[in-house]
Amino acid sequence: MSTSTDNWQKSSFSGNAANCVYVALDGDSKVRMRESDAPGTTLATTPATFGVFIRAVKAGAFDRLTTG
Repeated sequence: MSTSTDNWQKSSFSGNAANCVYVALDGDSKVRMRESDAPGTTLATTPATFGVFIRAVKAGAFDRLTTG
């Protein structure tokens, strides 16, 4: 497994906040995600599955997790 992710991109929604989400495409064509407070821990998935996840986020499927 290749983990060369030299091109981490910070989420545009993170702004200047301390808690940021980063995304990168590795040498195995996997999309990797990490948080700034735990950069050594990453999640990996396929581009297709990542696309489904992004569409679900944009559709509000996870909004209930952020409300108290």
